[in-house]
Amino acid sequence: MAPTRTGVASGVERARQVAASVVDPELPMLTLADLGVLRDVEATDDGTVVVSITPTYSGCPAMATMRDDLVRRLQEEGYDDVRVRVALHPAWTTDWITDRGRAALAEAGISPPAPRAAAGALRSASRAPVPLTLGPTRRQVRCTRCDSAEVELISEFGSTACKAMYRCRACLEPFDHVKEI
Repeated sequence: MAPTRTGVASGVERARQVAASVVDPELPMLTLADLGVLRDVEATDDGTVVVSITPTYSGCPAMATMRDDLVRRLQEEGYDDVRVRVALHPAWTTDWITDRGRAALAEAGISPPAPRAAAGALRSASRAPVPLTLGPTRRQVRCTRCDSAEVELISEFGSTACKAMYRCRACLEPFDHVKEI
């Protein structure tokens, strides 16, 4: 017997909750939902669960692990046929990180990204040219330990390519900062 529309809807909502609970392999204090890479969960007429995720950047090495973790968790919850689709448009932005995700990053000692508008990266909705700047990237970064704004960039690439490494000039502690995209 085919599931009723109500049964499909409740099954999709349950699948969405399961998918939303999967943690990011590089930032395990965040779920894929809190990171903003979980885009959609739907079910086809034949019962296949289709999960859409967007990479934080096109070369993200964690995508295969995210896919595998999503499939495994959903299958553990009884969803036999699971497909993961990569959605590249619109491109992921750090603005999609939830407030809960930003708080979890800070609690884990990782500086969360500033909103893109505050970071100077927000452009109008038009397709206006983006100016090329070759100077250092300016970010609003505060030390995750002492909250000082007196920080210095150590490396544009931190423990993962989507993070930069900073050091606090006040307490001398190094820390990662998630780059605004």
